[in-house]
Amino acid sequence: MRTLAALVLTTILAFGQEPAKPDTTPKPQAPKPEAKVEKPQMPWTGMVDEKQFKELHALKPDQAPKLNGELVTVGGARHYLSIPRNMRPPFPSVLLVHEWWGLNDHIKHWADRLAADGYVALAVDLYGGKVATTSEDAMQLAKQAGSDIPKATTILREAFDFLATNKRVEAQKRAVLGWCFGGGMALQFAMAEPRLDATVIYYGRLVDDPKALEPIHGPVLGIFGNQDPSIPPKSVDAFAAAMKTAGKTCDIQRYDAEHAFANPSNARYDEANATKAWAEVRKFLEAQLKTAAKTKADEAPAKK
Repeated sequence: MRTLAALVLTTILAFGQEPAKPDTTPKPQAPKPEAKVEKPQMPWTGMVDEKQFKELHALKPDQAPKLNGELVTVGGARHYLSIPRNMRPPFPSVLLVHEWWGLNDHIKHWADRLAADGYVALAVDLYGGKVATTSEDAMQLAKQAGSDIPKATTILREAFDFLATNKRVEAQKRAVLGWCFGGGMALQFAMAEPRLDATVIYYGRLVDDPKALEPIHGPVLGIFGNQDPSIPPKSVDAFAAAMKTAGKTCDIQRYDAEHAFANPSNARYDEANATKAWAEVRKFLEAQLKTAAKTKADEAPAKK
């Protein structure tokens, strides 16, 4: 069995395969009084399809959609919270764990996208407010966060508890979803938190020890690219076999794509496969959070 330190080192080294192009989503800027600005087609990210999601990353500054969420402080850390509009709690909820770049606008748009689909999305910040703009900076930040798994787990658990106790959320079903660095952290959190209902891993660092995977409670959906050198198919095969040995529910979806293929601000973005993956994620979250919550409510004894 590999030690935790060895696992963390392997995880950090794998980040070197991450494409060097950072998130380029322009931040909204207030227009000058005399400037004539076209009205954005979308007032916020909304329930956009993959083509529209890609276009968000190529808009001019004065056309960028307004973010729907807000920054909230949970246990000393600042996270991005996006809540569905015109709906009341309880909400099925998803913790989002950013890529090695940090909590940037790309991840915030993902949170808004999920909120438009009926979920409260809380995008956690494991970098203490720092956002990388170069691969060198991203490597350093990922190394710092990845070297202290207990600290990252504490931040995630505080955010996880917030989703259940906050009066605007009152989540009865909660999942975690992460990409690359965040995908590996999502798996680590699933191994540490038995109350978690579901886990989604987008091309994140994996574990192939059945004993280490035994604490996982809910089902896992894995999204991987067959052309990914940092998370190669043989690594995915080993993870799937270990999950089976551990008696865990695991759905592995493979695509003829490279690493980070679901990030529109990335040079390796693949719209066709990102569309297919997003459909699988929506179906998985629908079943594990929305349908499961409704079934639980239907089975609960009526109050007298």
